[in-house]
Amino acid sequence: MIFKEPQARDALGLLYSQNRQWLLGWLCKRLGCSQRASDLLQDTFVRLLKRDEWSQAQEPRAYLMTVAKRVLIDHWRRERIEQAYLDALQQLPEAEAPSPETHHQLLELLVEIDRRLDGLPALTRQAFLHAQLDGMTYSEIALALGMSVSSVKRHLIRATSRCYFPDLTG
Repeated sequence: MIFKEPQARDALGLLYSQNRQWLLGWLCKRLGCSQRASDLLQDTFVRLLKRDEWSQAQEPRAYLMTVAKRVLIDHWRRERIEQAYLDALQQLPEAEAPSPETHHQLLELLVEIDRRLDGLPALTRQAFLHAQLDGMTYSEIALALGMSVSSVKRHLIRATSRCYFPDLTG
């Protein structure tokens, strides 16, 4: 991204230089790895580059911390998804293991589905995962989650809509 206004570029550079060490130390404490912390530090500032509202923040350091926390949460979420995916792959016979390219594409798809389902009620996510991953019927999901079949249908419509039409469903 190229800033149209030099003062915006200078302000972000100043924010970076004034807070880099502090934020890097904070991330290192949470991750226990300086290389990963450095990567997430950069990811934090990349997110700031994609937004304009950081320059209007009353408390720039607090805003920076909020963005860094979101980057960290996304990192942990991705790690959790990746580990679950690797665990599932270990259950497959070696001949059925996906190619490295397919492996990468599937992992990216899982992360995107998780991102799209984020913010939905837990029962909606559970119903969707039971249907998609466990192959359960509406009746089986209703029994497992203690709800009616019509409620299962509503939850699945909501989750599926979020996956297929994320811009329309909020």
